[in-house]
Amino acid sequence: MVVMEPIDLPIPAWGADGTLRPLGKLAVHRQGLRHPAVSVFVLRGQEILIQQRAAGKYHTPGLWANTCCTHPNWGEPPADCAVRRLGEEVGITGLDLRHVGQVEYRAEVPGKGEMLTEHELVEVFVGEAGWPLDLELDPAEVAAVRWVSLDALRSEIAAKPVAFTPWLRIYLDRHAAMIFRSSEIAGSV
Repeated sequence: MVVMEPIDLPIPAWGADGTLRPLGKLAVHRQGLRHPAVSVFVLRGQEILIQQRAAGKYHTPGLWANTCCTHPNWGEPPADCAVRRLGEEVGITGLDLRHVGQVEYRAEVPGKGEMLTEHELVEVFVGEAGWPLDLELDPAEVAAVRWVSLDALRSEIAAKPVAFTPWLRIYLDRHAAMIFRSSEIAGSV
């Protein structure tokens, strides 16, 4: 399934006056406005499914990230958004996701010809996958996926941090205990 997500699509964001309103996605990132987001980690035993963002993405193209991440549509509950985007980006459906917490971060991210700012209030979800797991990648969103252990991922990030999205680095550095606390990976945290 290929679902295009235009960069001028309105997403919920808090304006300077603190009011949540629909604003264009690119404008939100240019202004560094705080906005709701969703991140999903799909686990299989001791491994995490990570994705390489497509080369055509308007920010962080080609960088490795968690299984999927996005912004909810206006009025869309975070859990519904997580299920929707997991299906749209990597083709995973029918996986039970559990909400593990909320993270707020602010980071500069490379965009197409300009630096942008992610200032997200993120609802984090985790799902445990089994075998077989059929994937159908949306090439407009995802260039590649791979399974990796938490220890190997941390080693890769330490060796070449610029190959990974700022938010994945933040999640693993500051929030790994929350994200992986009730999984087989918990012993590696």
